[in-house]
Amino acid sequence: MTAARDTEGRPTPPRLPAKLAAHPSVRAVLARRGTGEARRPPAVIDADWLRELCLAAGADDMAAVSLDHPDLAGEREHARSALPGTRTLITMAVRMNRDNCRSPARSVANQEFHQTDEQANHAARSVTRALQDAGYRALNPSVGFPQEMDHFPSERIWVVAHKTVAVAAGLGVMGLHRNVIHPKFGSFVLLVTVLVDAEVSAYGQALDYNPCIDCKLCVAACPVGAIAKDGAFDALACTTHNYREFMSGFTDWAQTVADSEDAADYRSRVTDSESASMWQSLSSPPGYKSGYCLAVCPAGEDVLGPYLDDRKSFMDTVLRPLQDKKETLYVLPGSPAQEYARRRFPHKPVKEVTGGWHPPERRSASGDRETRTS
Repeated sequence: MTAARDTEGRPTPPRLPAKLAAHPSVRAVLARRGTGEARRPPAVIDADWLRELCLAAGADDMAAVSLDHPDLAGEREHARSALPGTRTLITMAVRMNRDNCRSPARSVANQEFHQTDEQANHAARSVTRALQDAGYRALNPSVGFPQEMDHFPSERIWVVAHKTVAVAAGLGVMGLHRNVIHPKFGSFVLLVTVLVDAEVSAYGQALDYNPCIDCKLCVAACPVGAIAKDGAFDALACTTHNYREFMSGFTDWAQTVADSEDAADYRSRVTDSESASMWQSLSSPPGYKSGYCLAVCPAGEDVLGPYLDDRKSFMDTVLRPLQDKKETLYVLPGSPAQEYARRRFPHKPVKEVTGGWHPPERRSASGDRETRTS
């Protein structure tokens, strides 16, 4: 509906009930409109202005992509549900410190992941605020959690697929390890997306090459064999181990607590270090158990040099410490991951878990305990 205008083409004030029209806030808004102080933003956002805005907010790179892009067909319903009228997705990459991610000390690597998460969220929130102040409607979904848990488990819980958007916008290419590889920063980036209800003057273009150098180090580093040389990916193996202390692993642990007869029974199923680690993930951001596929990736112009200079040294200092680390690997009983872990990493203890994917069996009426995994 087009607003009414006077003989000089200026919008005329809307007809309002007398009580509403007399309200001080309403009078102030209408007065600003009358003086031309309150102006509508440009219909199309300037791409150069937007890029400067994103970089100033803390992003290391950015690109915009139309929601009408053919590769984003699966995102449209979700994006428009979160922000009706969404027309453009702004994707931003925030760099991580490489050696922190590569450390066998999980506390160091996890802190790097979570601090970069927060930096990305803050950058997206700042961009959203600036777009709002410029007169646009904008929204920034979380980098990771929190997510839409009321949709679990029948629907997807994320508002926007950050990796899908980044690839469509030309910010990188999905690697063998299912992380987006940025042409300059490699795998050491976290992604975040801002939704906005306007077009942008220039959109990103998909890369015409793949930054992945096909070294297969991510295959060699994965402790549960989730990444195959032929490109296959075992998502269940990855989530069961790497996300042990996130949603599904917590469910499994809670079921173990509920199913234990007493403290001694619980401690026979869960080691002291596992209890301490779960406590830490409940009191701090949840800890990833791996992330080695990203850690060993040498792709990206800023990352590739040491690998090209001395590949043996790169593998000795980056890959081997992760392969040699003694750590518990979490697998589903009878899974390919279990067989792979025992064969490939015999020095790493392997523990069967339900992964929280299926409810445990009920006890018999007599109260006799049945054999379960913990």
